[in-house]
Amino acid sequence: MDGSKPIRLGIMGFGQTGRQIYELACASSDIAVLAVADVGRPDILHYLLQSEAKDPGQFRLEGNFLTTDRQRTRLMSIDTPGEMPWDIFDIDMVIDATGIYGSELDMRSHLDGGAPRVLIRTLPDDNIDRIVIPEINGGSADVRDRMISAGSPTTTALCLLLHILSEHFVIECGSMTTVHAYTSDQALQDYAGSDYRRSRSAPKNIIPNGHDAGRWLGHVLPSFAGKIHTSTLNVPVQEGCLLDTTLVLDSTAVTADEINEVMRTGAKQFPSSVSVVEDPIVSSDVLGSDYSLLFDAKGTLKAGDHFIKTLGWYETRGHAARLLDVVRLYADLDRKLEAES
Repeated sequence: MDGSKPIRLGIMGFGQTGRQIYELACASSDIAVLAVADVGRPDILHYLLQSEAKDPGQFRLEGNFLTTDRQRTRLMSIDTPGEMPWDIFDIDMVIDATGIYGSELDMRSHLDGGAPRVLIRTLPDDNIDRIVIPEINGGSADVRDRMISAGSPTTTALCLLLHILSEHFVIECGSMTTVHAYTSDQALQDYAGSDYRRSRSAPKNIIPNGHDAGRWLGHVLPSFAGKIHTSTLNVPVQEGCLLDTTLVLDSTAVTADEINEVMRTGAKQFPSSVSVVEDPIVSSDVLGSDYSLLFDAKGTLKAGDHFIKTLGWYETRGHAARLLDVVRLYADLDRKLEAES
């Protein structure tokens, strides 16, 4: 891959995360989005993009193309990965931003359609080549990887928290509950679904759910395999999430102030992904943030001798930014391979 040319990207799914990926890519000179696959009408997709973008006027619709002064992106009316002819766009990588197609079979459908590599925005349904959070295990990425996950917004926030703290403290075990905005796959009104609680109205209820981060945590942080229980409370807000984590430390001497100071140092180590907020913020204050974790210093508490409780905030835009970081990581690996050959 020529380092002087932008990375050629395809996106499947133009929901909130897909639109955020597209907007961030358009603001970057190193990525060109060649095609977007979504079943929505082009005019409605354009309308939704403009309704959320920080600079909506830059996006224009010309027939079946989204255009900016720098990019021209084909909109394809496609429903499933197997229908999309990625080969005609000569792309370098596809981001599947649907949140639906997380199985190995679905990802292979992208590859069979001509995508050299596919990255999903969620945790996988089954085993794939790799789960990559660049700041933590980016060094393990292999140029031969074809099916990749960037985790999820919750998984990334949790992994960054654990990674930073575990470099200074011995963490024996813990639990994480994400107080999470309701999602597009939940019912607006009570409606019979595959799960009792998820059949209830999302805007009217706090709905307990499981979370798969605990299952996959060991793939990113091997020392935490089987040590962190993870769960979800979906609440009646549209955006903004809270990471509520309780950790059991080996030492009784650790204080809340020491935890906060370590996180402040960690934020300097990962300036694009982690920040520490000292103000008493709420969920709406994190909207539009490109960080994967906004650590809430006022939320740190010590209970008893060994328990530390922490709070952190995040929203999907930060995860969209990390997905593009993974795209750049693999583009760099491709360039190194080409230079060696």
